[in-house]
Amino acid sequence: MRNIKLVIQYDGSRYKGFQAQKDNDLTIQGKIEAVLSKMSHEKIQLIGCERTDVGVHAENYVANFQTECELSETMILDYLYEFLPDDIVVKSVEEVGERFHARYNVKSKTYRYRINNNRVRNVFDRKYTYHEDDALNIEAMKEAAQVLECSHDFQSFTSLKANGKSTVRTIHMIEIEEKEGVVTIDVTANDFLWHMPRLIIGALLEVGLGENTIEDMKASFEACTKPEYATLAKSKGLCLLDVQY
Repeated sequence: MRNIKLVIQYDGSRYKGFQAQKDNDLTIQGKIEAVLSKMSHEKIQLIGCERTDVGVHAENYVANFQTECELSETMILDYLYEFLPDDIVVKSVEEVGERFHARYNVKSKTYRYRINNNRVRNVFDRKYTYHEDDALNIEAMKEAAQVLECSHDFQSFTSLKANGKSTVRTIHMIEIEEKEGVVTIDVTANDFLWHMPRLIIGALLEVGLGENTIEDMKASFEACTKPEYATLAKSKGLCLLDVQY
């Protein structure tokens, strides 16, 4: 049995997230599994590194699957390129050891969020960048980000209901940069809870807009309670940038 690793790029605009759903075939996993199953004449189960939300994009999403198919890595890559939709591209195919697992072997993940902070939106990147025409206080956002760079219980930054499972995660780094009115926020962590990246971005945006203070965010964070102002950042601005093993 071969273990095959894929690195995938996709535009999530029209998809219901990565994970396959019984009542909806518009998922990234569902599309790739269908092509792989047809190619190999087997029922392929794709293991993904993350359950990205509806509308979220990926630059270097990692997945793996097991197969008896004897096609070469190049032939698998070519087959996927030919038969997948135009908004999903497999960038590389690699046969790896049997112990590799796209989800369980992850050491860290990086999400990137893009905000157009100019007065007018850009029609060419409107599907991949959130537009905010009110001026953002970037320095306040950077100061707020420093509060979150730690190992902590992130119950206040997830839509998961408390179920006894650990919600402790480690954010290694949050980088915020602004260039020509476009703000880029990179968040790297050992793992992310459901909606955690979007809630973090939402909290930083609230601080940047002056709608809430760093002290309020810090108090809620330390108390592990979701603040009343907590909002999910729009998914279209979010992209899974990188996964480290």
